[in-house]
Amino acid sequence: MAVGVPAGAARSNTEFEISYKGKISQAEILSRVRPKSFRVLHQPDHPTDNTLYFGDNLDILEGLAADDRLAGQTQMIYIDPPYATNSRFSNRNLEFAYEDTIDGADFLEFLRQRLILMRELLSNDGAIYVHLDSKMIFETKLIMDEIFGPKNFRSFITRKKSNPKNFSKKQFGNVSDYLLFYSKSKSMKFNLQHTPWTEEAGNKEYPYIEEKTGRRFKKVPIHAPGVRNGATGREWRGMLPPPGKHWQYTPERLDEMDAKGEIYWSPTGNPRRKIYLDSAPGVAMQNIWLEYKDAHNQNIKITGYPTEKNLDLLKTVIRASSDEGDLVLDAFAGSGTTLEASASLGRRWIGIDNSSLAIKTIEDRFELGSAKMGDFRPKTAAAQTALDLGERRAKDFWIKELSD
Repeated sequence: MAVGVPAGAARSNTEFEISYKGKISQAEILSRVRPKSFRVLHQPDHPTDNTLYFGDNLDILEGLAADDRLAGQTQMIYIDPPYATNSRFSNRNLEFAYEDTIDGADFLEFLRQRLILMRELLSNDGAIYVHLDSKMIFETKLIMDEIFGPKNFRSFITRKKSNPKNFSKKQFGNVSDYLLFYSKSKSMKFNLQHTPWTEEAGNKEYPYIEEKTGRRFKKVPIHAPGVRNGATGREWRGMLPPPGKHWQYTPERLDEMDAKGEIYWSPTGNPRRKIYLDSAPGVAMQNIWLEYKDAHNQNIKITGYPTEKNLDLLKTVIRASSDEGDLVLDAFAGSGTTLEASASLGRRWIGIDNSSLAIKTIEDRFELGSAKMGDFRPKTAAAQTALDLGERRAKDFWIKELSD
C-alpha cells in the first residue's frame, strides 16, 4: 500500500507546536521513498510472528508501515530510545554496543520521524510507551501531543530506577526516569493492573471481620448519583434511593446479594454492600512505580547489555495494553527485554536494532537465558563463536523454542 495520512488520525491538532531547525512535514515522512538497507534475521511464515530485524529502524519502520499486512496491526509499542546523553555504551565485557550522540533538535527530529511511522503501525485501539529520562522527556511530550493528539495522552509514569545515590553535586539524587503513555485513539485497549495488598494496608482498608466466615470486608454504598426512572429507581425493601440518587443494582439483584449475605444492615436499617478483601485484585496501579528498579543486587539476572530494563516493568505495560496473541513492537530492542516479556506472556513480537551486539545479546538471551549479576562473566570462546552473527542469522531454533 502507499503510506499516507489515514482518515481520522491525529495531525498536529494542538493549539501550539514545538519548532526547531530541520523539522519536516508529516506528509513528507509518510510519502517518501528512499533506498533501504536492512536484514531480516528471523521471519517465520508471516511477518507479524516473532520477527527480528537488523538495521536502521527508520528504514525498517518505513517498510513495515507500507506493508498492508502490518500497517494498523500492532497492538502495543514500547521503546527505550537513546536519551541524548552524548555517550558511548559498552556491555560488561567492554564490547561496544551503541552511541548516544544525537541531541537537541537533531534528537527530536530523529525520534519524531520514527514516532510518526510507529503511529501508522498501531491498531486503532493500540498504545505506545516511550521511556526517557529528564533530559528530553518534556520536549518529547510536546512532540507526542502533535503526533497522537493531546486527548490521547494517558499517563506520565515516574519510575524509581535505582537505589539512593550519594551526590557531591548541588542537586537531589537522580533515581527516576519516565514513561510517556499514549493511545492511538479514544477506543484504547487497557487492562487495569494491580499491586497486591500488604497486610497492613489490607487490614486498614477492609477493617471489618465477618463473624461466620472470618473474612475481612469493607462497607460501601449501594446507591450512586443520578435519578433513574427504571428498575434502579424503584423502591426496594420498603425504601427508595436517597434523593437525587439511584440503586446501583436492580431490586432483584439486591435481593440475590442479600440472600448470599453480601449486604450489611446497620442497626438503623441502612443497607451497605460488603466488599471482601480476599476477592479484591489489589490496589489499582498509580503513575509512580517504585517496584521496577534496574539490576541493583548480585542475584538479579541480566544479559550484561548496557541500559537493560527491568523485565517485570515490561511485563506490566504489556499486560496493561495487550492480550494474548496480540502483536508487540520494540524498535530499539537492545537486550531483548521487551521480546522476552512478550514471548513469556503469549504475545507475538517484532524487534528492531542496528547494533550487532544487541542482536547477538537477543539471540544469546533466547538460547542461553540470563546470568545472575554477581555471576556475570564472559562466555567461553566456543559459545561466543556459536553466537556469531554471520553464522546464526539463518538459524531459527531459538525462536522455535518459544513457540513449542
